[in-house]
Amino acid sequence: MREAIVDVDAIAENVRHLRRLTGVEVIAVVKADGYGHGALRAATAALAGGASRLGVADIAEALDLRRAGITAPIVAWLHAPGADFRPAVERRVELGISSFGQLQAAAAAASADRPADVHLKVETGLGRNGVEPADWSRVCFEAARLERVGRLRVVGVFSHLSNTSPEDDRASLARFDDALTVATDAGLAPELRHIAASNAAISLPEARLNCVRLGIAIYGLSPFADRTSADLGLRPAMTLRAPVAAVRRVPAGQGVSYGYTHRTDGETTLALVPLGYADGVPRQASGRGPVVIGGRRFTVAGRIAMDQFVVDVGDAAVSVGDDVVLFGDPTLGVPSAAEWAEAADTIDYDIVTRIGARVTRRPGGEQR
Repeated sequence: MREAIVDVDAIAENVRHLRRLTGVEVIAVVKADGYGHGALRAATAALAGGASRLGVADIAEALDLRRAGITAPIVAWLHAPGADFRPAVERRVELGISSFGQLQAAAAAASADRPADVHLKVETGLGRNGVEPADWSRVCFEAARLERVGRLRVVGVFSHLSNTSPEDDRASLARFDDALTVATDAGLAPELRHIAASNAAISLPEARLNCVRLGIAIYGLSPFADRTSADLGLRPAMTLRAPVAAVRRVPAGQGVSYGYTHRTDGETTLALVPLGYADGVPRQASGRGPVVIGGRRFTVAGRIAMDQFVVDVGDAAVSVGDDVVLFGDPTLGVPSAAEWAEAADTIDYDIVTRIGARVTRRPGGEQR
């Protein structure tokens, strides 16, 4: 009853486009099940499009990709206290390191013939994870020592930007440059230097360094409130749709869904759509979310329920089984994920990553 069509060709082409734009190595971020698109599907398409590495939040996500047959480098950067790094080291998963303790744990997980591959993360102002500036020198010197004795290899140094403003991001970039100098003075020569995600990779060229981490943009969605996917040369990869499950002709004054927040103005037709907040359709978009049925645009009527919502289609000829598109590629005449984000007072990242397990993901595009 519910499906998300994932255009793998769109993901691959988005990566190609962004790689040409940035001119540097691309880490394709496929955390959170590939932003809801399917991690393996997204990873395969991104690698086909020219990404050289994959990024995930945690080790479990990386190991799932390894078990699925992905052999490309993968970096995982968010770890629980006391995390066991041995499975990651054994499967050649690169570890993001945010503290002296994590550095020691990574080295302890290594063996004589298999050092731990790490990316050292420095805090540059976002207030999240990353080595504290006051501890950065100690971490770098210890990493250099551990590298000399063969316990680890420092593949990269990285951080993250706030995207608050170009001025704020440039201030963080300056702190990152200082941190790189400290790392070099300690004897480190990291292959990769990365701080830019999709927003800065597109809008702040000096932040590209020699590597960028691309998340939302590879799925064809814009990281900017004032620029669309089409403005950026990107194609949205996900289309969310379902068939009309029931049609009912009702009189004026008919209450619709819980709380009767919508009552019909006159005799009209109501169409039932079998998608709800259990499937990731945001309840906050009740009465505002857009859909397309038969080439015509309508708005959700009343509250979105757990499994379904209603559309007041007036006198339009709508039948059971007709296709209802919630969002997809707006250049094809359907709503965008950004429109649903606006209707729910959130961001497009939230719209695609929240799509639930009941929604069948079906690949689209030639690579399928």
